Amino acid sequence: MSDNLFSERLKEKMKERSLRQIDLLKAAEKSGIKLGKSHISQYVSGKTVPRDNIISFLAEVLDTDPEWLKGNNISDKADKSPVVTEKKTTGGTKMKTFGKSSKLENVLYDVRGPVVDEAAKMEKSGTQVLKLNIGNPAPFGFKAPDEVIYDMQTQLTSCEGYSDSKGLFSARKAVMQYYQNKNIDGVTIDDIYTGNGVSELINLSMQALLDDGDEVLVPSPDYPLWTACVTLAGGKAVHYICDEQSDWYPDIEDMKNKISSRTKAIVIINPNNPTGALYPKELLEQIVELARENQLIIFSDEIYDRLIMDGEKHVSIASLAPDLFCVTFSGLSKSHMIAGYRIGWMVLCGNKKIAADYIQGLNMLSNMRLCSNVPAQSIVQTSLGGYQSVENYIKPGGRIYEQRDFIYKALNDIPGISAVKPKAAFYIFPKIDVQKFNITNDEQFALDLLREKHILIIHGSGFNWAQPDHFRVVYLPRIEVLEEASFKLGEFLSTYRQQ
Repeated sequence: MSDNLFSERLKEKMKERSLRQIDLLKAAEKSGIKLGKSHISQYVSGKTVPRDNIISFLAEVLDTDPEWLKGNNISDKADKSPVVTEKKTTGGTKMKTFGKSSKLENVLYDVRGPVVDEAAKMEKSGTQVLKLNIGNPAPFGFKAPDEVIYDMQTQLTSCEGYSDSKGLFSARKAVMQYYQNKNIDGVTIDDIYTGNGVSELINLSMQALLDDGDEVLVPSPDYPLWTACVTLAGGKAVHYICDEQSDWYPDIEDMKNKISSRTKAIVIINPNNPTGALYPKELLEQIVELARENQLIIFSDEIYDRLIMDGEKHVSIASLAPDLFCVTFSGLSKSHMIAGYRIGWMVLCGNKKIAADYIQGLNMLSNMRLCSNVPAQSIVQTSLGGYQSVENYIKPGGRIYEQRDFIYKALNDIPGISAVKPKAAFYIFPKIDVQKFNITNDEQFALDLLREKHILIIHGSGFNWAQPDHFRVVYLPRIEVLEEASFKLGEFLSTYRQQ
């Protein structure tokens, strides 16, 4: 059976029946069939073909013949009922229905996906849920520096109008000086774009670059917004492996093998989310050489570059590649505990001549959204120029440092769980012994843990990790909360075996 033929026929029937991926997911839940959002996405995208029992279920929902859906050359027996595109109201008037854009069919963002939706339902019914799913410092008692709050209050009345589409001069000047101190040469005010967090700028940078079918190397596991934005822009995210046995460093050979004539860029996430890995200079130099040999753009997501522990130092890859075109992303959401303020930036550097037309596209999209959040821009200069309060959290005795050490030991003490110690950020990506627990569906594992122990984590496939053997834990809660969570996880796993 051809994966692509199955995918094409599946999409054809979904379109005819006006069904979305979420509709198949709901139908599976009603029928008691274990089927996750990530599985359906893989079927639709042609990455894999389901087992016969799942094909039979899908055929029933789509009102077609399972053998036809498999790709066999038989007549389509699905035309038993007309395509429903209109519904009648009680008054007899026909009402047109609207579905989501087909561009979203293969876009996933499980950090706020089905497991999180289930947690929200539980909370509405009065159940308390311990959320270890998202890197949002404020709910866990991390506060913005007083000076940052004061400066925003003081400047608020002068932030009522639009700024330049790229941002306030003071904000961009501070960012420029910040990267000069990181040994990145040739960055001017015009090379800096502020955004409503890094997320907006990732989307903008991919929309300006990609044509249909263009490929971008993206890490696996990744922060899923990268894969989603590449896909939404019409491109194809080609995932290179980060090797758990080598401290979650990118596998250079795997990267080499996945470069094709359609590859335009390499994405790195350093420090890494979800693994907490920090890449050494020697590794970054190998990635630079690979980009140089294949004439690729480097996109470097460095939002956690000020959350580094154990005396390690962060190196911006752009500082090693002055002859290449590099785009670097960072912001204040994590380092200054102001995720809700939504302030990030994107910096262009290196050989900008070869990207002149692309830069015009970035400018057009930047102008179209007018500007980013001006009050948040107003505190960039203070944040980058003043005392970096985050340093108190990441040294011995600091909350993030001590919570990191605790959760690393606690997870490794649970039979069937192992984890690499993170060096940065506030995430850990432990491995589950799938044979011990008979795990074939990591999303189901996350749902089972949520329903039984009221602990919310994100399964590994939500980060585009291919095997059902990992999950991410956010270790922002205080140690007493992490202690309770790890105890409940161990208790849960002591009897768990996936059905």
